[in-house]
Amino acid sequence: MAKPAPAGETAPPAPEPHIDHKSVGTRLREARKARGLTLMQLSGLSGIAVSTISKAERGDIALTYDKFAALTHALRIDLDTIFGRTKRGAADPMKPALTRSGKQMIYDTPNYAYGMIANDLTGKRMVPVRAHIRARRLADFPDYIRHSGEEFVFLLKGELELRFEDGAVFRLEAGDSLYFDSGVGHVYLSASEEEAEVLVCCVDADHDRPHRVL
Repeated sequence: MAKPAPAGETAPPAPEPHIDHKSVGTRLREARKARGLTLMQLSGLSGIAVSTISKAERGDIALTYDKFAALTHALRIDLDTIFGRTKRGAADPMKPALTRSGKQMIYDTPNYAYGMIANDLTGKRMVPVRAHIRARRLADFPDYIRHSGEEFVFLLKGELELRFEDGAVFRLEAGDSLYFDSGVGHVYLSASEEEAEVLVCCVDADHDRPHRVL
């Protein structure tokens, strides 16, 4: 049990809850088996390497959004299923979802820490995320990130560089934003000493088109 802060001092904020990689991997494996697919078959449908899927199912690695998108498309499920959330019925009205500062669930990856906003709200048409960008070099990524749909990023803190596979480069300062086609390969890079903090919103526009991601 945490000790109370001495009189006159402010207690440190509670750590943000993290999403367990092994639980996510278990649900991914269960979804694959429910479809009767082998690792090789799912790889063919999603464009993701067998080794990557296998490691993700064991919880040995974290998946980035593009890989989640490709796998959920191939499995005909949504992110709610992978993250263990009970899907809201089609007839159920959507209720407001409040996410307090510092209370969003964190899904950690080597280059990004995804803070999932409105994590308990299922059936969302958009995926809002408050993320910390750790990557600083293009070489930190095995490839550009690509997924169907559109993406909006608003820089909250630090400096951010977005690089696209077509050669376009955008440098953002706090308060700047960018809206773009997520299908064009892209990466987020922190361009200052501190990690860049961003608000990102992804909208998936195509549930049928597979993308090759490694």
